[in-house]
Amino acid sequence: QVQLVESGGGLVQAGGSLRLSCAASGRTFSHDTMGWFRQAPGKEREFVAAISWSGGYTDYADSVRGRFTISRDNAQNMLYLRMNSLKPEDTAVYYCAADVSPLPVLATTADEYDYWGQGTQVTVSS
Repeated sequence: QVQLVESGGGLVQAGGSLRLSCAASGRTFSHDTMGWFRQAPGKEREFVAAISWSGGYTDYADSVRGRFTISRDNAQNMLYLRMNSLKPEDTAVYYCAADVSPLPVLATTADEYDYWGQGTQVTVSS
């Protein structure tokens, strides 16, 4: 059974930091593009960051570029999202996802991803 399980969310003050983790199991994800998305109440799910299978290529939404860092550990089947300088507008449920048929260009839309985690809540207070 394929599973992606996020952890590391919580409540943090504006300007603070969090590191999200995503544990993958049930298949080998080392050849997949992995991504983070988020969904705030009343809003559509939006792209946050993506990373190639090797970790050599990354892409970020403009709203988080320079503040968030995506990384992965293929040996441990883990995906991470380091979030610095958090803002209240970063408040959302954060999801990790796997694209098992990656193209040369990193996937940045939700419909390109095949597997999803259940999400972890991040709340940033002002």
